[in-house]
Amino acid sequence: MNIHRAETFFIRVAAATMLAFFAILVYLAVADRFVPPSHQQTIDPATVTSTAPFDHPGLVRTGPNTYDAYYVARVFSWSPQNLTIPLGSTVTFYVTSLDVVHGFTIPDEDVNVEVVPGWVSTVKRTFRKPGKLLLLCNQYCGIDHSAMYASVTVK
Repeated sequence: MNIHRAETFFIRVAAATMLAFFAILVYLAVADRFVPPSHQQTIDPATVTSTAPFDHPGLVRTGPNTYDAYYVARVFSWSPQNLTIPLGSTVTFYVTSLDVVHGFTIPDEDVNVEVVPGWVSTVKRTFRKPGKLLLLCNQYCGIDHSAMYASVTVK
């Protein structure tokens, strides 16, 4: 069988690229202990509802025009269901899950983070436009996943 030189060259380049990506992946996973960027805090999923501040989820003022918002995801619901944020404020969302993997997204504000049981995912956003925003779960979490939404009102 005769393979053209150009074809052999591109096969070798493709194989070398795949090996390089695999080596980088192994390095990140083993030597650098690669974890998602939001993996800064952990929490026991069994005790979330009794662990502060997730025992009273909601908005907490941390300074002038800065807030922390604590959310708990459980199959088919968010806690809190409704949150009111002052216009122009910067909010750091801290989100965790009691049961399965969820997705925390506010599409109109470019907020999107994966919520994994045992981890506290964080995302920060400054809200510059007033209005009522939809907060959705964007990871399929079960049969009633489409009903898993909440609202964020910016006033």
